[in-house]
Amino acid sequence: MSQDIQIKKGLDIKLKGAAEKVTEKAKSSNVYTLIPEDFHNIIPKLSVKVGAKLKAGDTVFFSKANEAVKFPSPVSGELVDIIRGEKRKILAIKIQADNQQEFVDFGSKDPKAMKADEVKDYLLNAGCWPFVKQRPYDVIANPKMEPKAIFISAYASAPLAADYDYVLAGKEKELQVAVTALSKLTPGEVHVSVGKNSNSPFSGLDNISLHKVSGPHPIGNVSTQIAKIDPINKGEVVWTIKPQDLVIIGELLLTGKFNAERIIALSGSSVKEPKYYTTKIGADISSIVEGKLNEVESRIISGNVLTGSNEGKKGILRYYDNEITVIPEGNDYEFFGWTKFVFNKVSLTRALTFSWLFPNKKYNLNTNTNGEHRAFVLTGNYEEVFPLDIYPMQILKSCMYSDLEEMENLGMYEVAPEDFALTEFVCVSKQPHQEIIRKGLDLMLKEIG
Repeated sequence: MSQDIQIKKGLDIKLKGAAEKVTEKAKSSNVYTLIPEDFHNIIPKLSVKVGAKLKAGDTVFFSKANEAVKFPSPVSGELVDIIRGEKRKILAIKIQADNQQEFVDFGSKDPKAMKADEVKDYLLNAGCWPFVKQRPYDVIANPKMEPKAIFISAYASAPLAADYDYVLAGKEKELQVAVTALSKLTPGEVHVSVGKNSNSPFSGLDNISLHKVSGPHPIGNVSTQIAKIDPINKGEVVWTIKPQDLVIIGELLLTGKFNAERIIALSGSSVKEPKYYTTKIGADISSIVEGKLNEVESRIISGNVLTGSNEGKKGILRYYDNEITVIPEGNDYEFFGWTKFVFNKVSLTRALTFSWLFPNKKYNLNTNTNGEHRAFVLTGNYEEVFPLDIYPMQILKSCMYSDLEEMENLGMYEVAPEDFALTEFVCVSKQPHQEIIRKGLDLMLKEIG
């Protein structure tokens, strides 16, 4: 049964450089990299040493707090380097790929015949558990807990985001097997949200509760959907998973192989021909963008422009990302920029700006912040782009002065850093909202658990 969800608060940032719906195979990367920092709140413990020969799916490291949570190699090859930082903290693990890929055989399974514990043990053993994240705290799910529901957002509303309907086309079999397996892990529903007018591969699947969503960004954020469908109360847990990770889980169940391949969007105004590419998790970004960028100084982002990480050409495709965005680097300054009429920027206000007159215009924005860091200023802009029934400025301030009781009362259990990407974008004070929320969640996880 479908349940429509519509929001009015939010902001669509329309940028030039959307990926054309054409898919090519990216150049194979020589080295694939795992970055433990991608797995928040995980302290890695290595299970192999430099020089070890690995197959795709072999465990590279596991969580020190829970040894059952394993992190596999995306390719077969040789572990060639372990980069460490202060106090020997593991920063990156590099694997040189073989020309001919070999896979660990975990055995194919029929999820319909499996019990919940069997599904859980299978996903843990094969290294697919890191794809399952939990709310509250937006961390890898605790396999010892039972979620009241599982949420999957199959509609991406972020700027230049990959079109899930396109990248998942033809993957109905893998998706069905994956959601059937996940449905065994919760007494509640597996909620899937798709675009209102989309032709989604999820539309005809069983074992899901389908929801059609519409409205501006952040309607694609899973937090927005959770709040509208089944809000989180204190003591409750829900799990979330991204659609392309479902394909990996589904293929694992069908073939017994951990295949870290995914289709990503290479987009942005600094890309000559934005389109989709087939690559693997942890690939060098240079293998994807080389020869495909305009001759201007640009910022290469793994992820979208609101929540992604600045990687550069020497960076990697991060574990949970399915897009690489390239936009001009904003290292120029406008003389008396604050006094001029502005026609080429996005703004919520009508003071000397005119983006509100052209709602469908696409912009070539750069990375300039157009302002400097200062104390919070009361403008009311946050509330215009924040659709959750939460006071955004108050919850940000409670995180800054670490008032746990106030954070709880204001709804901290319902949010993740990505939910504050838009408030950060419109913030005239240039405060790092996502960083503030992440630190607040970490404090709650540590003190409350």
